[in-house]
Amino acid sequence: MPTYRVEDAGCDDGRMPGTPRFLTLADVAEVLSTSSAQVYALVRRGDLAAIKIGGRGQWRVEASELEDYIQRMYAETRTFVDQHPYVEADSPD
Repeated sequence: MPTYRVEDAGCDDGRMPGTPRFLTLADVAEVLSTSSAQVYALVRRGDLAAIKIGGRGQWRVEASELEDYIQRMYAETRTFVDQHPYVEADSPD
């Protein structure tokens, strides 16, 4: 009996092969080089979309949501930098 694979259905979700669809908060913290507590705060504030699964209410972040969040942060940072240009202090002569 042949096995069914997502690739056979023509589904391309943009993830690299072997990349999980959902990440734990600890996984996200590692990607962002921050703490799990900071990631939890991002999720609870609604800055980073996540789902709660299972009886113990484990949080999971979809990899595509993490990528969207990262892109939003790049855009916000560009806006901030544009609005607050870096000016080097006059050097003493």
